[in-house]
Amino acid sequence: MLSIALCIFSCKKLVEVQPPSNTLAENNVYQNDASAISVLTGLFNSMNAVEITNPVQGSGSITLFTGLSSDELALYGGVTNRVYQEYFHNALQVTVVPGSGFNHWAPLYKCIFKCNAAIEGIASSNGLTPVVKQQLLGEAKFMRAFFYFYLVNLFGDVPLVLTSDPRINALSSRMSKGQVYEQIITDLRDAVELLSADYLTASLLSATTERVRPTRWAAEALLARVYLYIGEYPKAEEHATKLIGNTSLFGLSALNKVFLKNSREAIWQLQPTAPNFNTVEARTLIIPYTGPNSVDNPVYISDNLIGAFELGDQRGVYGNWVDTISYKISTSDFDTVVFPYKYKINSSPGATTSSDMTEYFMVLRLGEQYLIRAEARAEQGNIAGAQEDLNDIRSRAGLANTTASDKTALLSAILHERQVELFCEWGHRWFDLKRTANVDAVMSIVTPEKAKGAPWQSYQKLYPLPLSDLQQAPNLIQNIGY
Repeated sequence: MLSIALCIFSCKKLVEVQPPSNTLAENNVYQNDASAISVLTGLFNSMNAVEITNPVQGSGSITLFTGLSSDELALYGGVTNRVYQEYFHNALQVTVVPGSGFNHWAPLYKCIFKCNAAIEGIASSNGLTPVVKQQLLGEAKFMRAFFYFYLVNLFGDVPLVLTSDPRINALSSRMSKGQVYEQIITDLRDAVELLSADYLTASLLSATTERVRPTRWAAEALLARVYLYIGEYPKAEEHATKLIGNTSLFGLSALNKVFLKNSREAIWQLQPTAPNFNTVEARTLIIPYTGPNSVDNPVYISDNLIGAFELGDQRGVYGNWVDTISYKISTSDFDTVVFPYKYKINSSPGATTSSDMTEYFMVLRLGEQYLIRAEARAEQGNIAGAQEDLNDIRSRAGLANTTASDKTALLSAILHERQVELFCEWGHRWFDLKRTANVDAVMSIVTPEKAKGAPWQSYQKLYPLPLSDLQQAPNLIQNIGY
């Protein structure tokens, strides 16, 4: 992991300015604006990588693996890859998830190490323009909180690594989820104070319409989510309200405009960097006319998710947020699958710059904030307020107002709405089942259906730590059950 801090790889431009492509020594990288900016730009661009070790998009993403683990995604029958099968069957083995891939542990800690090195280097630098230094420090703290959020929700208690010193990190032990969340909140509060309220160009010195670098609003959005997860409902409502109330910048978009680049719903997006393509997510989730396959397009929407859409829900109408393909499986037989279609462009020949692209990868969006506030209000007994927020999301989908009129019914309705609104986005469904204590009830039915009768066991809600890391870190212990 130390090598991460010793070199910065060349990367495609983010917004406008091409970052330096030369390798930079660690002690020089934070001495001028351009090279320091390239560190964070490189981190954002790595989140667009087309590789199995990328936890953000594609065939090894949090979305795909948690979708297989939950009731969202089905696995193509022709897939022989043992790891995909074990995520789908909720039967992960520690020896099959090495630290270098097919497990989000090492990739997420790799990103955290980059953030730690950046925080240390930026904080101690005397060569940066003050406003650039402030923004970069805010970005690094925001990103560290972002990656820790996913670690703690995938693995439970995790080591809280806040330094780039490998000697210290190697001796780290697991900290409680509560302690990790305290650090996440600390970082996000700092980020709110440090980050610009405006979207910035790659120089960080002027505003832009491109929503591809984190802002104060991204930190507010993640704070709202974190407070919801830990049950601090007044604070969750407070931070969600800041975004919902900022109508000059944000608003609910029409269904098929949500995932366009710089949509009004976008709080933070990633600008694609691969020539001739928009998002990696579209390349993975859109099933080609030849049907699903074992390498590039191994998953599609499960019957459980298809059945969750209410009659008249426009999100479940083919061509909107889902679509279907019939493909030949023999000389006379066809099979049909339904796949996620939030991103609709899986190839764009000639698209080499942001101006050629129509879709950016969504990281944080306003729709989630409405559902966060609805749940927070319901938990506080504000029935009318919760109904109002829930109905705004339902109305956008072409549905009538909710009939839920008490706290219990509303919380159930909101959980369902999250299922059909946030499907195949960043593991929301898997995390929702766990944090609302519904995972055992749902997965005890779903797992035997997926795993040919194999029972669900509650410990499977947490992923195992990779054996290779356990062998190298003497103070780490495995999750119970593995």
